[in-house]
Amino acid sequence: MLILSCSSKLRLLEGLLRRGLPETLPVYGAVMHVNRGNPAGQEVLVDSWPEFKFVLTRPCREMACDTGNYCANLYSAFYQEEGACRALLGSSDAVDWSQAFLIQGRQDGFCEAVWDIARGRGVDVETYHHQALLHPDPPAMPQHRPGKGLTLAPVSPAHTELLNDTWKIGGNSWSLRYMGLLIRHFPSACLLTPDGHPISWALTDPVASLTHGYTLPGHRGQGHIGVLVGVLAAQLHACGFPVYAGVLPENKPSQHSLHRLGFHTQPGLIYKLMVTPRPTQGQPSSAQGPAPSSGGRPRSHSP
Repeated sequence: MLILSCSSKLRLLEGLLRRGLPETLPVYGAVMHVNRGNPAGQEVLVDSWPEFKFVLTRPCREMACDTGNYCANLYSAFYQEEGACRALLGSSDAVDWSQAFLIQGRQDGFCEAVWDIARGRGVDVETYHHQALLHPDPPAMPQHRPGKGLTLAPVSPAHTELLNDTWKIGGNSWSLRYMGLLIRHFPSACLLTPDGHPISWALTDPVASLTHGYTLPGHRGQGHIGVLVGVLAAQLHACGFPVYAGVLPENKPSQHSLHRLGFHTQPGLIYKLMVTPRPTQGQPSSAQGPAPSSGGRPRSHSP
């Protein structure tokens, strides 16, 4: 196991992962952010270098101090050889299985490896499946103007509580801190009324995915999300990021909205797995609801 800290090696890895798109999503987005200021405080591990078979991004160990907060402990993974994936995921040096954490990747073997290791370690896993949608040509995406009287702006930290309270699976202190991280450190966009209240917003996250698109009731059906996605797509593309999103398979309205903007549904899924250590006797459970950005019913796997 190696932690890549050399900037030239990290840039080389980014280029290699780019050739593997879309299979290398979402780890590719995480590596790109590491190479551009590392706003989420991540580090990149490989099984070997320069010939690698597995890539893992994880929180820098000095930052991963909130052991019960999966929102703070975000991992992403990509493998070229499943055996290397299992070996590194199963290593306590690579993954802290004593913490609650969220790990995501696109490959079926990665998902099965997490289930198997979790079963052996006696921890619980909840699995969320998202359909991957990628835009093949972001500059060609239609750009729409905000509606009359509305102002386009980044989401303000002052609106963190509103976003957290309207998040279907938010409303707790962990999700509030996670939402604040996204707003402070990653591209976002919202539409404001003349009195400065947001009515629609969209964010991006540590794996460079579009996420948390939401419009307040009473303002829906007017194309607001299309305006915001167009703005964020232009920002992401200008910085070299792919423009993609993970959408629940049953969320047909969001899929249709993205298709109208030119997104293409990709083969396979994005897997998000929430790993939760079982509480010892007398301790409360560390989990507070479903995984970030899922909003859907999980499949639970436990020994």
